[in-house]
Amino acid sequence: MFPRRRFILCAFCVILATLILGASTTRKGGGGGAQAQSQSHSSILNKGLKLGTVFTSAMVSPCKDTLYPSACESAVASIDGAHLKKTTEKVFDASLKMAVAGAHSARSMAYNFTVYHQKLAFGRPTAMDDCFELMDITLDLLNDVTNSNKKASSHDIQTWLSAAITNQVTCQESLATHGAGLASKDTMNDRAQSLMEHVSNSLALFKSVKGKKKSSTAGVGRKLLADGYPSWLSAADRRLLKASPEDIKADAVVAQDGTGTHTTINEALAFLFQKYSTTSSGGGGGGRSVMYLKAGTYKGPIVIPTKHKNVMIMGDGKGKTVIIGSKSTGSGSSTYQSATVAAMGAGFIGKGLTIINNAGPEDHQAVALRVGADKSVITQCSIQGYQDTLYTHSNRQFYRDNDITGTVDFIFGNSAAVFQNCFIQPRRAGSGQKNSVTAQGRSDPNQNTGISIQSCTIKCSSDIDGTPTYLGRPWHKYARVVVMESFLDGCINKDGWEPWSGSFAESTAYYAEYDNSGPGARPSDRVHWGGVHPSISSSEASKFTVSEFIVGDYWLPGTGVDYKAGL
Repeated sequence: MFPRRRFILCAFCVILATLILGASTTRKGGGGGAQAQSQSHSSILNKGLKLGTVFTSAMVSPCKDTLYPSACESAVASIDGAHLKKTTEKVFDASLKMAVAGAHSARSMAYNFTVYHQKLAFGRPTAMDDCFELMDITLDLLNDVTNSNKKASSHDIQTWLSAAITNQVTCQESLATHGAGLASKDTMNDRAQSLMEHVSNSLALFKSVKGKKKSSTAGVGRKLLADGYPSWLSAADRRLLKASPEDIKADAVVAQDGTGTHTTINEALAFLFQKYSTTSSGGGGGGRSVMYLKAGTYKGPIVIPTKHKNVMIMGDGKGKTVIIGSKSTGSGSSTYQSATVAAMGAGFIGKGLTIINNAGPEDHQAVALRVGADKSVITQCSIQGYQDTLYTHSNRQFYRDNDITGTVDFIFGNSAAVFQNCFIQPRRAGSGQKNSVTAQGRSDPNQNTGISIQSCTIKCSSDIDGTPTYLGRPWHKYARVVVMESFLDGCINKDGWEPWSGSFAESTAYYAEYDNSGPGARPSDRVHWGGVHPSISSSEASKFTVSEFIVGDYWLPGTGVDYKAGL
């Protein structure tokens, strides 16, 4: 608060001095931003003083396109040196510093509240535990941005800032839906909101700076690999993905019959995490820790934390290696904590697994797989549940050759996720429920997130029994989903897209289709919202292909799918 007071006091003194000297002043139009905020700073910043003063339009202009101009102006006021021009780059740096300071404060607050509430809850996780974990991850993300220098691409930075925003929204959602009885709920919610505003502004400012400079990835947008996997995977990782379990040398082998190195997944993970913490390169596969999970049925939850990177779990195949959980919001869990498997460490790979949350539709949100791991790959897996089956929480994710089954919002989250050659199956929902394949959570128009479904099959189960089924509904204001070159079953409602509540997000969401087939592909019948684009051009669709949607991290289509110049 001190920088803000100092800023206002200094501004007042300059204005007073100007009036005493008889200098004339003129009023300039200022940028109000996307949301109405306090005018205490704007009224000063919008006055151009003819004294060679620093209070010029150059100061307010960096904030004009941010969603939270009051928070941005606080960042402007924090910049030392009254004589310095407050460029967009300097305001970005100041905003990022305020975000980092806010993340430290929010993390400490969440930790203290978590310890307090766990005592009251006899050690059971609460919504505050979600906030603590998410604040911890956010601090790591912001530190990555701060320390990126030239090692990170512009898309890396946009991804990490986008994920940091998502973390605050998730914390607030957990508090709102599962924070009853928490005396500290409102305090934590306010702290998450303040942090989110500074991160959102940092993202907007960064995009503004980036837009003025030549992209470092120019000219390489068509670079494709020949084996169908993302280019972020090393040669060793790609060999692992092609190999059968008997052909790899795993760091840990889990077998219920005692023929492996461990008999439970969590024992094996503890071993890998210990190995990770004591070696610089991790396990097999060239810097990767590999767990082979032999055929059998295992009990969740399984968690790969954000600090443990480059973990691969390989099973014997769909229906053979099975991990089952049953946590749900109906049984007292938060949505975030209900996951049977939660993969948050960057570089996670899952292959040949069946992951199930067997809580029924009456238990509402019940996640089978939650992924927040950046540059993650899920392939040849079966992911089964009802409501909220697959939580594509944040960062960049690639899904290939998977079966995904569910009912309400069963592919949801706010990552940049691409699905290729997947079999997506809506199933019979609970009484009175409607099916929605996606519920995308983009809350900020500057986030580089969305769901891209390409060359997939969306086909309802045989017992669907008339359950109304839609391609998606807008969970947040700027939800973004593109379905292209896919087969759509006749069970898909002709409207295509389901309202969330009233007319919410109908003009701000982005829902698009391109070159789909099947009886459910009826672009002329789609609902007439401003944000619905039932038949986009090939040039527009190419923005959501694997080679364009995630700039610098280029993707290939699934096996057997023609792919030319992105489509």
